[in-house]
Amino acid sequence: MVECDVKISSGDLYDYNLKYTYGKPINIIAEIAGIAAICYGIYSKNIPLAVIGAAVLVYLPVTLWIRSKQTAALNPAFKKPLHYVLDDDGLTVSQDDQTQTVEWDKCLKAVSTSRSILLFTSGVSATIFPRDQLGDKTALVIRTIAAHMPPDRVNIKG
Repeated sequence: MVECDVKISSGDLYDYNLKYTYGKPINIIAEIAGIAAICYGIYSKNIPLAVIGAAVLVYLPVTLWIRSKQTAALNPAFKKPLHYVLDDDGLTVSQDDQTQTVEWDKCLKAVSTSRSILLFTSGVSATIFPRDQLGDKTALVIRTIAAHMPPDRVNIKG
């Protein structure tokens, strides 16, 4: 069993949003199109095309950053620490008098970024484990997740 308390910041939300968003092929294609428009616009001296390409390239990361800031500021769940318990039953998240447990077989996948470990509990939401707040429990959290989920659904870099 692993227990930890984390307070999700706007930076943690931004990290999650980047991983989630750029995990979709359409968004990667849009970024490639933006880069191509910039390169071709510069090469052909078509400045409006290069500007449009730059706008396409920066739009998504900037809007994700703004959305992450707004969510962290407005959502009461992110104003206080969340208490996580990982055990044989699953992941239990509690805050104040509310508790929710997600069984391991309901967890879709576990991935990592340089900043966080993300345990996806639905197609659009994940439990965020910020590495800087886990400290020496990081390896234990990774081992616990890996022990309870099928290997093909776990892609966590230590």
